[in-house]
Amino acid sequence: MVQGVGFRWSARSVAQRLGVTGFARNRADDTVEVEAEGDAAAVDEFLAWLHVGPPSATVSGVDVTVVEPTGSAAFDVG
Repeated sequence: MVQGVGFRWSARSVAQRLGVTGFARNRADDTVEVEAEGDAAAVDEFLAWLHVGPPSATVSGVDVTVVEPTGSAAFDVG
């Protein structure tokens, strides 16, 4: 559940720093969906960050599903 902690915008900042593309968006069930692609090491580092999130967040879990890359050119927040 995410409310008022800046998770998506922080994720965007971290993704941009790492050169990761994709998106972060709120879902109807108050969770955040993130899709990320890029260099494997960068995506791994981004995934590690997702388990912690920004200082104001408490992350209770991360579910990972591997999907085919889409060729995203940027990291978008929706």
